[in-house]
Amino acid sequence: MYRKIMSFLEAWKENKHRKPLILQGARQVGKTYSILEFGRKCYENVAYFNFETNPKLNETFEENISPEYLIPILSHIAGQTIVREKTLIVFDEVQLCERALTCLKYFCEDAPDYHIIVAGSLLGVAVNRAKFSFPVGKVDMKTLYPMDMEEFMLAMGENSLVEQIKKCFETDTPLPAAFHDAAMQRYRQYLVVGGMPECVMQFADVKDYILIRHTQDTILASYLNDMSKYNSLNEIKKTRLAYDNITVQLSKKNTRFQYKLIKKGGRASEFENALEWLCLSGIVSQVYKVEQIKKPLENYRDIDAFKIYVSDLGLLCAKKEIVANDILYMVEELNDFKGGMAENYVNVQLAINGYSTYYWKSERGAEIDFVIQREGKLIPIEVKSADNTRAKSLRVYMETYKPDYAIKLSTKNFGFEDGKKIVPLYAAFCI
Repeated sequence: MYRKIMSFLEAWKENKHRKPLILQGARQVGKTYSILEFGRKCYENVAYFNFETNPKLNETFEENISPEYLIPILSHIAGQTIVREKTLIVFDEVQLCERALTCLKYFCEDAPDYHIIVAGSLLGVAVNRAKFSFPVGKVDMKTLYPMDMEEFMLAMGENSLVEQIKKCFETDTPLPAAFHDAAMQRYRQYLVVGGMPECVMQFADVKDYILIRHTQDTILASYLNDMSKYNSLNEIKKTRLAYDNITVQLSKKNTRFQYKLIKKGGRASEFENALEWLCLSGIVSQVYKVEQIKKPLENYRDIDAFKIYVSDLGLLCAKKEIVANDILYMVEELNDFKGGMAENYVNVQLAINGYSTYYWKSERGAEIDFVIQREGKLIPIEVKSADNTRAKSLRVYMETYKPDYAIKLSTKNFGFEDGKKIVPLYAAFCI
């Protein structure tokens, strides 16, 4: 399956200022697969080391972490000669060996012509919690997310549909009705399947939603396992409580996160560490409210007002135990959840494209789902789960801040009217 990370990795390999690369991301998003596939395509051989399946590896890094000491030993363990520029060295689950992470500093300084990539699911958590000597400034970093809508459609063999969608996005011209309907169907399938590569592969192979749900449940169980394994004892219960509650809060009319909904009388002081753990592990992301629409948006965020979205739509549906057909046919019983789910979907697509997302709310309650900086301009994004054309909040925002244009995502076909770029939900990956 095609992953966009490939073009990033190829550019990294050719960059003469290349540093050791840290690839982070939640569990099961395809880090190991992408790295090994890249190594197979672009190098003569790959020396792969996994600190989870081979705990004894840690001993190699205990005495000396200089490249000249490590390379002969690693060559011996891998059973192949590690050659400069021709071998890709891979350290997997590197959060389990602090010294392996520290050694990247010396590879950068003393042996830059060795190509090395390290991957870890809970690197953010490990670095934050332990006394890690992080190689600041000596590494390149990249986050891998689940597959986006474009990658999902390509995995389904919809290459020409993807090209049509991109064209219509650029020109604001409607997609032919048959294509629009087909793409909307793919969008609803994506909500059920999500972007975890294993689930997408199963869907492409057998279209069996029950099998996919079983895989999603397994991934969710591994997340709960991590919460116990890589967390302090008194935080485990709070982290699980917070995670269980996030999906509940997405069903509320006001999707702003409220601690008191986790448990009666819940406060920030009690649960903020749990939320930080979930964010650092890549399982969820926080979207802060901005108080003013000025650059840089980061400076105007309200740290007490935020929404929380999960990193994968399929896992969201699995966690809520929503039956596939209810999503595919958008049944009325889901009405309370549709808005939060569409917002979550759009946030995932924007995050994958590298945007920092914020939301805005006026004193009188007008609310814009997302504000991003796109091509140097501050652009508001309104998300509707159906083709509802009324957008009072967007009108209030546009009258107040006069943006160059706004983006409105819904089930409507492409177009441009009253300063609003109309984009169907399935094309959010184009933004």
